Amino acid sequence: MKKQYRIFSSIMIATASFMASSCSKYEVDVLNTGSFPVTDGTLKSAATNFPIGIAVDYTPFLNDATYRGAVAAEAKTVTFGYHMKHGALVQNDGTIDFTKSDAMYNAATAAGLEVFGHTLGWHANQNATYMKIVTGGGSGPAAVNLLANGSFETGSGDNFNNWSKYNGGTSLVETKVTSEIQTGSRALKVVVGTSGNPWNVQMASDEFATTVGKVYTMTFFIKSSSNGGKMRISTGGTGSSAQYSADYSVSTDWVLKTYSFTANGAKTMVLMDMGSTANTYFVDNVQVFDASAAVAPTGTALVTAVDKAMKDFITQTVTRYKGKVKAWDVVNEPMADGNGALRTDANTSVASNATDFFFWSKYLGRDWALKAFNYASAADPSAELYINDYNLENNPTKLDSLIGYVAQLKAKGAKIDGIGTQMHSSWNTSFANIDNMFKKMAATGLKVRVSELDVRVNPNLKVGFVLDPQFAAYQANMYAYIVKSYMTNVPTAQQAGITIWGLTDDTSWLSNGGKDFPLLFNKDYSKKTAYYGVLNALKNK
Repeated sequence: MKKQYRIFSSIMIATASFMASSCSKYEVDVLNTGSFPVTDGTLKSAATNFPIGIAVDYTPFLNDATYRGAVAAEAKTVTFGYHMKHGALVQNDGTIDFTKSDAMYNAATAAGLEVFGHTLGWHANQNATYMKIVTGGGSGPAAVNLLANGSFETGSGDNFNNWSKYNGGTSLVETKVTSEIQTGSRALKVVVGTSGNPWNVQMASDEFATTVGKVYTMTFFIKSSSNGGKMRISTGGTGSSAQYSADYSVSTDWVLKTYSFTANGAKTMVLMDMGSTANTYFVDNVQVFDASAAVAPTGTALVTAVDKAMKDFITQTVTRYKGKVKAWDVVNEPMADGNGALRTDANTSVASNATDFFFWSKYLGRDWALKAFNYASAADPSAELYINDYNLENNPTKLDSLIGYVAQLKAKGAKIDGIGTQMHSSWNTSFANIDNMFKKMAATGLKVRVSELDVRVNPNLKVGFVLDPQFAAYQANMYAYIVKSYMTNVPTAQQAGITIWGLTDDTSWLSNGGKDFPLLFNKDYSKKTAYYGVLNALKNK
């Protein structure tokens, strides 16, 4: 006999330390340990209308027969957690090495599994070393910015760390207005009220070490509030004699300017001489680098270089697996958190030690995803192409923004066959939000995938948490509800599949050293209550 109790998450129970906030307004189904009976069959045999998939990792999938056998027994498809991404395939010189992805594909095929391609266009897991070469130009080592705080992000008020105001200091102020910033959250604003000598308003960098006789390249983005602006660059420093660039014309559009100089001292500073022409100027993302390492493309050439890098990666990857990989996540996580705007480097938090981020949108704009879909469909017209994002069940604004973005892309001719919702969910995720998400996605008429499903039981990583029978049942109930909601709210013809994001708890990206238990199998491959939650839901029990 099944026993089912309904409680509000604001009610304190014996295990209140693990309950949701009392501010929660939705209900959570709490089932005892007997709620999901052990039953025969496998997940893939129970899913009669769509494929069940499991995400796999390189080492266990190739080297652990038990791991590979468990995946093959339960799933019809596999998604490689990492080894089809830009960072895994693209080498530092821009060549693409398919050795490991081929090995995984061959192992999957030998085990009777199909492969879902993941992912062609993303801002994370990139080979940023190579992309620095692309945006810096050349084939040598990536350019290293010799300037500190070239983006003007650090400092307070109208002061900027690592920069000094020479002459006209009151004209040099900060701006945090989005339209006045090239990237990031802060830029330099220069208000020149009266035309005069260029040195009447100067912003000078800290000195940086240079080698006499070596050529250095300076790049910076600049625009003005009205057309007709003008400025120049000069150099100075301890033991260095001054050098001057030609005048630069400045317009109301952001333009990348370039100045090259040969160092004549052991230390050099660069100065932006802004006083010649009355106007209001905005400056951002100043760089100085060794010109022998890279020569930065500018303007259209910069856009073309980035576009080519994306096209090469997508075209070569999809062509490599044409007719073999029949569906791809082409665009991954395109919408920002919060307000659902298009994701850029300006609205995305990146850890200071992160080395694998690159934002295509910074260079290619809002249509970067259109380009990605066009390149993928040209490489394999028969492949199904998906756009994929996370937290759609918890953020209705982000969900609506993604659906709206898909409509825009399709109106411009993009071949988009379906939408993926990752669903890195928790044991107390709102049932109503899950239903609402699936209904809205289904209303697009596109196919719908649950692309990266897992359910956290200790989302706040509380110390000493144990997955007891009660929370095992909470987790199983959430898994079951997601599957049932998907089968209920997405028409059969639009059901493209459900992929569980991993096999055993200890190999999950959410394990955090054994503090959470988000998947269907224990470390020893024994089936958890959550497994039977999914199996019973697939069987409509």
